[in-house]
Amino acid sequence: MELSKNNLKKFREKKKLTQEKLADLVGVTRQTIISIESGRYIPSLQLALEFAKVFKCRVEDLFGL
Repeated sequence: MELSKNNLKKFREKKKLTQEKLADLVGVTRQTIISIESGRYIPSLQLALEFAKVFKCRVEDLFGL
């Protein structure tokens, strides 16, 4: 399965967060953030919910099929 919508980088940059800072906030490595932003890795539901909490948005705003 491939995500057709992945707005993680856009949301991260809008909030002026580095990949490292975002990784710390959600409990993953910077490499995981890089992989998600580049579309090589699809986040788990739990991780997607963590991102949504950080950005105060819906998971659907960040990711979609």
